[in-house]
Amino acid sequence: MNKTELLLQVIARLENDLLHARQAALSAYETATHEENIAENKYDTLGLEASYLATGQARRAAAIGLTLANWKQLVLRSFDPQLGIQLGALVALSDDKDRHQCLFLGPDGASMKLRQQGQAVQVIGPQAPLGQVLLGKGVGDEITLRVANGVHLLEILSVD
Repeated sequence: MNKTELLLQVIARLENDLLHARQAALSAYETATHEENIAENKYDTLGLEASYLATGQARRAAAIGLTLANWKQLVLRSFDPQLGIQLGALVALSDDKDRHQCLFLGPDGASMKLRQQGQAVQVIGPQAPLGQVLLGKGVGDEITLRVANGVHLLEILSVD
């Protein structure tokens, strides 16, 4: 797997999400300010509701923009066993039933699934429970992840 290609996929997805969020915010703003939506009485709230929606969409676009900026600043480094797993790491894990999964650890706000070379890659951030547990660990380490449906034991197979 290629971390640079994964990073480019994340950035492309975030840019697409940002474009759609901005379009949604603009559409809601235009609805809120359209002359046909001026309230005629206290029960006519379409314009007010559209303005709330426009504000929410604008906040969503701003959050995606911040996430995108953080991902664009991510510097990919080779794994250093002295530091352990850090942002930008590509981690292969195995559970106690020998099921494998691949994770790409990056800045918060971009949880998504990607595919590379026919394999699924889950993108997570350091604030995710699994991201928190992985930070600083190395190849061969076993980790315990406590989730709502129980405890999962995972082994770190490789880190790039």
